[in-house]
Amino acid sequence: MSLTRRLALGGGGGLLAAVLLRPALVLAAGPVEIAMSGTADGAQVWFDPIGVHIEPGQTVRWTNRDAGNSHTATAYHPSLWERPLRIPEGATPWDSDYLLPDESFEVTLTVPGVYDYYCVPHEHAGMVGRIVVGTPAADFAFPPPEASLEPLPEAALGNFPAVAEILAKGMVHRT
Repeated sequence: MSLTRRLALGGGGGLLAAVLLRPALVLAAGPVEIAMSGTADGAQVWFDPIGVHIEPGQTVRWTNRDAGNSHTATAYHPSLWERPLRIPEGATPWDSDYLLPDESFEVTLTVPGVYDYYCVPHEHAGMVGRIVVGTPAADFAFPPPEASLEPLPEAALGNFPAVAEILAKGMVHRT
């Protein structure tokens, strides 16, 4: 009987350790990959996946897989190109600068919330993406942008996947 109790306690301790170490295992798995792509004639460009759900402390890597274009991965933030704030307050904004084919850029996101980003030369073509870090509030909404900032083009606004869809699927691929 005591052997069974030890096995049960040992198994429960192993389960507890697995639950506690889960974030470390997620981080050890490597960065979440997002491809920057486009059609051969350059008529269409996109990020894939366009929406991802990660845990705080995970790294995201963008790689330009488009042989015919350079791209950026740039956070929506007033300090970058006078764009509206569309990342959590207190989060550090990023700009990859122009990535040539097969070049990559990484960022580690630690502040929970929703991060919207875009490609500087292709924002008007709707080349945007969304990263959900942790679990945002059910009534999540970005604050209204300041009037002095450049508004988002309609093509960009129409391409962001819903936060609920990202949370449900984990990843939302380009359709």
